[in-house]
Amino acid sequence: MGLIILLIVGGLIGWVASMIMRTDGQQGILLNVVVGIVGALLAGFIITPLIGGAPITSGVISIQSIVVSLIGAIVLLAIINLFRRGTVR
Repeated sequence: MGLIILLIVGGLIGWVASMIMRTDGQQGILLNVVVGIVGALLAGFIITPLIGGAPITSGVISIQSIVVSLIGAIVLLAIINLFRRGTVR
């Protein structure tokens, strides 16, 4: 059950991040889920220990973990855009 919730929340986070970075038209549902989950993992390992709290991948879903995961997904999309186009946009 935790995996299904992680996929749904990861997809929503990836979708919101792609809308913020204006890459929504280039990505499909699968890439939104991947970006959301990988962004959540990166944020869980890098940002969460600095500010405290639990990452979204641990099964704890709070406003703080969702915002941190969203930041991680946005940073991941910025890095992808940097290598793709040469600009963060």
